[in-house]
Amino acid sequence: MTDLDVRIAAVIDGLEPGDVVTYGEVAAMAGRPEAARAVGRFLAHSTGHPWWRVVNASGRLAPGSETEQARRLRAEGVIIEANRVVRKSRR
Repeated sequence: MTDLDVRIAAVIDGLEPGDVVTYGEVAAMAGRPEAARAVGRFLAHSTGHPWWRVVNASGRLAPGSETEQARRLRAEGVIIEANRVVRKSRR
């Protein structure tokens, strides 16, 4: 894993149930605000991290994984409408 991967993992693993952040927010919290795509690549190629708590900038769920992501988020109390997260600010 790269240094950035380690920082991305730390951010994602630090999310609590019900937290929802964007790829860009994860990148910024990992110290690389321009690296939103790197967050997506990390999640696509890693396991064991709460990937379902990360959505795109408009709140849209991960294409191809919408059903599972919605199921997991709803179990954490997150409201989903039309494959998008309805959320309050995390911080």
